[in-house]
Amino acid sequence: MTSGLRWRIFVLQVGLIGILAFVSGFAFWASSFATSTVHDQLAAQQIYFPAAGSAALTALPKVDDIAMTQYAGDELLTGAEAQVYANNFINVHLGEIGNGQTYSQLSAAAEAAPTNTKLAGEVATIFKGTTLRSMLLNAYGWSEIGVFAGYAAIGLAIAAVAVFGAFLFEIVRWRETAGAGRTTREAALPVPAAQRA
Repeated sequence: MTSGLRWRIFVLQVGLIGILAFVSGFAFWASSFATSTVHDQLAAQQIYFPAAGSAALTALPKVDDIAMTQYAGDELLTGAEAQVYANNFINVHLGEIGNGQTYSQLSAAAEAAPTNTKLAGEVATIFKGTTLRSMLLNAYGWSEIGVFAGYAAIGLAIAAVAVFGAFLFEIVRWRETAGAGRTTREAALPVPAAQRA
């Protein structure tokens, strides 16, 4: 391998190490930012899961009851908890309003019957519940992005270490071949007559 080619390889490896290390650091930061922001935003809402054995849990269908029981009495602070609360608690109750109709269906019915106060109340309730559910699912989505960014950061850090290891290997091999080349050249030189005697 020529000296010029070897130097080009060194420069590429150093550049790749820098890029991988920077992107890994950025991904670690993004993971931490997403996770802490989701936690802080959820903590500010002070939402708690119903206590174990409470009427709010026992009234749920069995599948939803099992999902909710794992967090019974806990404060909602993580994306996974937000998903369970949104899908297994709020969504169940939303399904009981207006015979399972969506907000848009109930809203259209309320516009057609402007004097129906019961229907207007259902529209307001389902709007609030759907909004809260979507916000909680949004928090869950961002928490998942934080988790995946953390995995990406670990993978990129491993790749940076691997390229750095290859860089060190290339330096050691270069020094070995440079030293062997000097020894070979020195052995090939003729020894002066004065030194032979």
